[in-house]
Formats: sequence, structure tokens, C-alpha cells
Amino acid sequence: MVVPMYNTKGEEVGQVELRSDIFEVPINVPLMHQALVRQLANARLGTHKTKSRGEVNRTKAKWYRQKGTGRARHGSRNAPLFVGGGVAHGPKPRKYTKKMPRKMRRAALRSALSVKAMEDQIVVLDALEMEAPRTKEMLAVLRNLGLDQRVLILLPERNEPVERSVRNLPQVKTLRASYLNVRDLLGYDYVLMPLGALQVIESILG
Repeated sequence: MVVPMYNTKGEEVGQVELRSDIFEVPINVPLMHQALVRQLANARLGTHKTKSRGEVNRTKAKWYRQKGTGRARHGSRNAPLFVGGGVAHGPKPRKYTKKMPRKMRRAALRSALSVKAMEDQIVVLDALEMEAPRTKEMLAVLRNLGLDQRVLILLPERNEPVERSVRNLPQVKTLRASYLNVRDLLGYDYVLMPLGALQVIESILG
């Protein structure tokens, strides 16, 4: 697949070939879903906790006498039946971690990239460099490229001026190409990548 390559002014300066073994593979929706569920599950802290009736700090004395009141017999105010008592079968700390083989994870990434390429949602730049953080300049670059929706910018390496220029743009996110994941690929409308980021992706998934 051959796509145009632009500069930051929105001018077409050449063409670049996207490898067919990465950007033109058969779409595997169940595999992408499995990778997304795994990523979301692994991001959960699992620190939720409720107190059982044995952990609630209330009086241990019998609430009222056993017989003669006309009410049901109770021996503790810590029972889940009462306000302020413990919680029956409540959540406890646990791990939500899911495992997935590396070959499957990379196959899911190839499938997600193929979806973006098929829908013409991948924009390739010759380079993306800024001397100093300037949100106004970054916004101008996106407008020159006709990107007015949610945009994921992939960087080949750490680039502090670019990363800081995007912080105040709620619809835009920067991500290093080596950290590419299914959640971000599917969560943004367009993927903007300099030529260097494309080379990183090809070195990992190729």
C-alpha cells in the first residue's frame, strides 16, 4: 500500500510504502477484542475492599434481650442486615491480570493498523520537530493536515517540545511508537506518524 507523505505545512512531498505484512493483513476482530479486554483488565488496580461483619468496629454487646420483645432475635449489630453493619459477599482485593502470548498481541496490533490503513486514517509526515513547546504551532500543523478529530501522534523517541505542545489539546495524544497498543489505536480517529515512527513500528512488527 502506497500513501502520500506530507510535511508540517500540509504539502505532499512524496510517497511512502506501507508494508503489506503489517498494514494489509486480514482483519481479526475477536483477536483485537481479546487484546483490548486484556489491556483494560491489566490497568485495573484491584484495590477495592469492603468490611465484613467481623471487621466492622461496632459494639459486641447483644443488641436487645433474646425473648419477650416480639422482634426477631439478634445477637450482633455488625450483621449485614443493619445499617452500619458489614457487607456480605463484598469485593475484596484481587488481581485482574490477563495473559496473552506476544505473537497474539502483535497480530492484534497488525490487525488494528490494517483497519486504520483501510479507512485512510493513517497520515505520514516526513518529520515532526519543534524548537520549543508551542500549542499554537501544533494546532496549526494539525489544521494544515486537515485533522480536526481525535488524533494519536506516534513519535519515534522522546520529543519533549512536541509532547508538551499537545498537553493542552484534549483531542490529541502523543505516544512513542514502541508503546503502540490496541486501546489507543482504536480510541482515536487518525494516526499521525513521522517517518521515524513508521520505521520503529516496522522494526517491531515486521
